Amino acid sequence: MELMSKQKTNKTERPVKVLQFGEGNFLRAFVDYMIDIANEKGDFNGDIVLVKPIEFGSLERFHEQECQYTVQLRGIVDGEPKKINRVVTSVTDAVDAYGEYEKYASFAKLDTLRFIVSNTTEAGIVYDDTDRLELNPPKTYPGKLTKFLYERYQHFNGAADKGLVMLPVELIDDNGIHLKECVLQLAKLWKLEDAFVSWVNEACVFTSTLVDRIVTGYPRDEAEELCKEFGYQDNLIVTGEPFALWVIESAADISKEFPLPDAGLPVIFTDNQKPYKQRKVRILNGAHTSFVLASYLCGNDIVLESMKDELILDFIKATIFDEVIPTLTLPKEELEEFADAVLTRFKNPYVKHAHLAISLNSVSKWRARCLPSFLGYIEKEGKVPAHLAFSLASLMAFYTGYEIREKALIGHRGNDEYQIMDDADVLEFFAANSGKETAEYVHAVLSNTGFWGQDLSTLEGVEGEITSLLADIRVLGMRGAMEKAFS
Repeated sequence: MELMSKQKTNKTERPVKVLQFGEGNFLRAFVDYMIDIANEKGDFNGDIVLVKPIEFGSLERFHEQECQYTVQLRGIVDGEPKKINRVVTSVTDAVDAYGEYEKYASFAKLDTLRFIVSNTTEAGIVYDDTDRLELNPPKTYPGKLTKFLYERYQHFNGAADKGLVMLPVELIDDNGIHLKECVLQLAKLWKLEDAFVSWVNEACVFTSTLVDRIVTGYPRDEAEELCKEFGYQDNLIVTGEPFALWVIESAADISKEFPLPDAGLPVIFTDNQKPYKQRKVRILNGAHTSFVLASYLCGNDIVLESMKDELILDFIKATIFDEVIPTLTLPKEELEEFADAVLTRFKNPYVKHAHLAISLNSVSKWRARCLPSFLGYIEKEGKVPAHLAFSLASLMAFYTGYEIREKALIGHRGNDEYQIMDDADVLEFFAANSGKETAEYVHAVLSNTGFWGQDLSTLEGVEGEITSLLADIRVLGMRGAMEKAFS
């Protein structure tokens, strides 16, 4: 079977407008996929060059396929399971920042270049005062970017129209703000001239972004069959879900230069992404965290099983629509539309999302994702939210264990053991306290300010409600307690 080729896909040559630090699955199934659609519809007309920003790894597969690959999105569309295939031709080249430094650096002098995309992991945007301008390239991503911008500034003599737009998608809050801070710190460390700093501040744009799409990556077990279906050999297949959202926060209006919404793509330009971040964390991530521990102890192993379990599904819906959405600030209709999309995503038959994988670090996740809704509901309604309270009681039930083995607290579901994975001090706390009488155990958890940032036992009605719920879980089992509470 032949590899993909330009002849097969009729690849169009376009000016390079985007330099992308990172060649991983997410960027290729999200950013590059969207730009490919915008190119097809004539709204962008720009190609992408991928940069391998780390020393290890190879770009051989990209060059063999002339940087083309297939994205298969699969999930529920219009109520039915569907697969959507697209050959992405928006990537024109891939370059190794270490092995091909001169070629990589030459893109700083490219007149058509306008955008820098990055996904260098959460640890990628960090200031390192040991990084050096003399290195080819500097070792950190902010170091590489600072040197790249400086060489562009020098080549174009500080021309205001040659600044670049940074579009980081690393999963940290205010990623663009932190990236710019790192660049300015390095400029100071490296004693770069004040005029360059002014150019960075005035000619360049650092956006902060929020991205959302589950990308499941290369389908190793299905690749052979998929290639037969495609009719060609593709060693770079990427699979993901149909849902996508890209929120781009920028003080400058870049919507005309980056017209992805005009191509029908789910991109939102805003001067404040925080309500969208809050919506995602509270509804999508919060829903996951609120039900998976209870569902696991009810006998379900993956999210899809939970969606087929009527008791769990009703619990999820009530949590989101009755207790989370009332605490959020975006319009109710918009929030409910997003929540409906979340439920559809949870029902995706092509994604086997394990509850135990989601359960990792559940204490800190519950604090970040569920506690704000819990407290917001109490403040607004003047009473304890029943479903979120049950979720917290479920966390205490799930974290019940007395033995730490291989850095995991050992819990039990019937006769089966499961591993509870969290920070060592968290596991030690539960190992020491989860065997206590119910009321004493609940008080110890709620009053642990290190977990929650405050003493939850002082909130009116909370300790009594959760003690009652956990007592039922211990006597009736998780399913029996849920049925008593909500049936």
